[in-house]
Amino acid sequence: MADPAMSVTPYWELIFDADGDPAGRPRDRLLAGVTERKVRDLVVFAHGWNSDRSGATRLYDRFFAPVPRLAPAARIGYVGVLWPAMRFSDEPIPDFPRAVAADTPRRPVLDKDTRHALLETFPGRAILVEQIARLLEQQPPEEAELEEFGRLVRLLVEAVAPGPQALFAADTVAEGVPQSEPEMFAGSSAAACEEFARALAELEAPDAQRGFRIPNPWDGAHELLRQATYYAMKRRAGTVGERGLGRVVGQLAAAAPDVRVHLVGHSFGARLVSFALRGLPEGVRTVKSVTLLQGAFSHYAFAARLPHDARAGGVLQGQQNRVDGPLVCCHSRHDAALGTMYPLASRMAGDSRSVAGLDLGRALGAKWGALGYDGVQAVPGTRAYTLAQALKAKLPASGCVNVDAAAVVRRGGPPAGAHSDILHEELARLVLAAGPVR
Repeated sequence: MADPAMSVTPYWELIFDADGDPAGRPRDRLLAGVTERKVRDLVVFAHGWNSDRSGATRLYDRFFAPVPRLAPAARIGYVGVLWPAMRFSDEPIPDFPRAVAADTPRRPVLDKDTRHALLETFPGRAILVEQIARLLEQQPPEEAELEEFGRLVRLLVEAVAPGPQALFAADTVAEGVPQSEPEMFAGSSAAACEEFARALAELEAPDAQRGFRIPNPWDGAHELLRQATYYAMKRRAGTVGERGLGRVVGQLAAAAPDVRVHLVGHSFGARLVSFALRGLPEGVRTVKSVTLLQGAFSHYAFAARLPHDARAGGVLQGQQNRVDGPLVCCHSRHDAALGTMYPLASRMAGDSRSVAGLDLGRALGAKWGALGYDGVQAVPGTRAYTLAQALKAKLPASGCVNVDAAAVVRRGGPPAGAHSDILHEELARLVLAAGPVR
């Protein structure tokens, strides 16, 4: 039965825990409901890292709203994936009310909602969370206190980082071995905080004022915490995708083999639905399209070989071939979260160059870039369109497709920029075109 608060019907929820195990009753309602409601096309949307349940539900409600009008004759069902993701409430989301996107507090202080989210995301670590919050509040000037902050953050995220899940955090593999996630704590935490602070100052200051502001390293410490939780959620998204959603799509294919599935993901939700391809049972061909909205993982994830290391390839290499249709990747140069902070954090361990004065999208993006900033890279045959072109053209029947969505994905303040600016009818039309859903 559809949720009466949703803009579309029939709508179902799929709920997963951190290990990718689905809640049984919602899954069973979905498996039975698609047949009962004679669904032909099922659009499955996974939210990103910086979201909670109410925010995710509002996202699905708003994104799906124009679909019935755009495809009035189609027999479409809708699924909202709910997975335990960390939300920093100080990060504004375009078009969301204050109840979902709170007023930005004075950085680097942690607001109460973010503290609560940290406690839920890292259960049993209340003392660590309070120690971290206290340091951000007090901002002691000693470098040793920044080092202590880094130590506390490392303990916080390591508490939810079991070794066997390493592959779910990796974006690339070298000779079958996952390359480790960026070790932001391998060197000096104080230096990392200062580098993040300089990057934030570059993003926030108008061009005419750049170079006049002295960055506050505790602003960088706040960002270090954000990026550390980012990698914990990155691992979790892969786990939920492969162990959770991929298996449920396989069960759906067995229960309703004629239902065409269209996977959509935003940010880490894009990573989640991409890893779901790796979790599909052998022979399942019911996924007819995948649409990645501002995907927060490596632009080399689908590559067989990395341009800078021929021995290594993407952790999802070849998985686009599990789709009986195109894998569409939307990207935008206005996404500061992926154009600046993602590559900076991704190379933090191995490169000591300062970010001051650099065009980070160019200087770091070539090696450490994200799908949502410049699209799928190093995959032969990938087609490229602007959003306007993609909506007019007949999209390829298979393979990777890059769509420059910067014409609409363009609003949002620092540090994320336009990362969450995805509530546009044009993007809903693109999902329908990728299927195609008629």
